[in-house]
Amino acid sequence: MKTSDSLGFDWAPADVLVVHGPVQPASVVVLDSPHSGRVMPHDFGAVLSHDDLRDGEDEYIDELYAPAAELGIPLLAAQFPRTYLDANRHAGDIDLELLEGPWPHAYEPSGKGALGKALLWRTLDDGRPIYNRRLTVDEVRSRIERCHRPYHQALRYLMDAAHRAHGRVVHINCHSMNAVAGAMGEGGAGTPRADFVLGDRDGTTCAAEVTAFVQEQLQSHGYSVKVNDPFKGVELVRAHSDPTAGRH
Repeated sequence: MKTSDSLGFDWAPADVLVVHGPVQPASVVVLDSPHSGRVMPHDFGAVLSHDDLRDGEDEYIDELYAPAAELGIPLLAAQFPRTYLDANRHAGDIDLELLEGPWPHAYEPSGKGALGKALLWRTLDDGRPIYNRRLTVDEVRSRIERCHRPYHQALRYLMDAAHRAHGRVVHINCHSMNAVAGAMGEGGAGTPRADFVLGDRDGTTCAAEVTAFVQEQLQSHGYSVKVNDPFKGVELVRAHSDPTAGRH
């Protein structure tokens, strides 16, 4: 297991991220799990219990994919909880309702702020507020510098290493989902979901033949698969992909 310190990055201790497996990939595949973190930061300042703050967690996805390390496939795993900071958001996706003052930096709203689930979550799925206060601009900046920037930097490092070694890289951004959509789920409450959903942002983040290959492999093992329905992929695949350059 590697921390970002051992990769030569700026400060990002083992309670921020870890890499399972080789940092010089023996495979074209790189995995990341941004939502399986469960180490509660000391400066969270939330009013809910630790169990409640795991509400947005893709539970045990890091453990599910960690054995890939034995095949020479690295897995980058966030250690901080998604409710503290969602690494799968743009750094400018700020929920202005959560701030006590104006945001002085780039502002790139995704619409998730209206649901309380922008870069920093404001509410849980059931609507309960995470804080009984507003956050300062310095708090938000600190979380971005401590968690978001090193996570994206580490993913870029791993993908660049695989691309240098193999001339291409296939990045799989790993998540879990309910078998049936809940009240706030995409597709509407009660909608059954496929076993696997492959998101390539409507073909913009991955070559069609790569997506088709993965779909065919999963289906050959008896799994049901949908593509971009209901999940297309968010910031981590958008920011680090370039299919024309062999970065899928």
